Amino acid sequence: MPKIEPFEKHALKYEEWFIKNEYAYQSELNAIKDFMPDFDTAVEIGVGSGKFAVPLKIKSGVDPSDKMKKIAISKGINVFEGIAEELPLADESFDLALMVTTLCFLDDAEKAFSEVHRILKPGGFFINGFVDKNSDTGKIYQKYKEKSLFYKIAVFYSTEEVISLLKLTGFKNFQFRQTIFKPLDKINDVEPVKEGYGEGSFIAIKAQK
Repeated sequence: MPKIEPFEKHALKYEEWFIKNEYAYQSELNAIKDFMPDFDTAVEIGVGSGKFAVPLKIKSGVDPSDKMKKIAISKGINVFEGIAEELPLADESFDLALMVTTLCFLDDAEKAFSEVHRILKPGGFFINGFVDKNSDTGKIYQKYKEKSLFYKIAVFYSTEEVISLLKLTGFKNFQFRQTIFKPLDKINDVEPVKEGYGEGSFIAIKAQK
């Protein structure tokens, strides 16, 4: 079952997070922008309200939440209703697939990554942005997850676990970006973006089919 209940019930709270944590959001966006490839066709899987798709000029998305879908559509995104494990998209139809903080809400990450591989054209790219479970922020999210509107149903992954899943599902040529080096409540400006992983809490991995 797709984990959509919090997003259906608390759509406004979801939007408020990005306002409250504006610098963290911009930092995460910058980490992805830092190695965005050129593309003709792109899709964000778990597009939510379009907070990443819109500034990254991604015109298509997939999401199982009706409320999130309506917000994204209002921003000009063509949204397909569906889940990452069974993407309602044709084989080899996209140059780029993006996921941002979607991984932790998947029921079957391996199946979802296999689906991403299927819909990408040969040589296409998959960018996955997530909070590393071994990072400072990841540990805080896990410690207090039962009190969180959204993360109580989440399953967090380490960067090494994500790399293993990507390799298992046929991806190669990995590149890494990291950001969020302070606790969220201590961030008073946009955080830097660095190559690699192991320091920042937010990790973006670009992999190629």
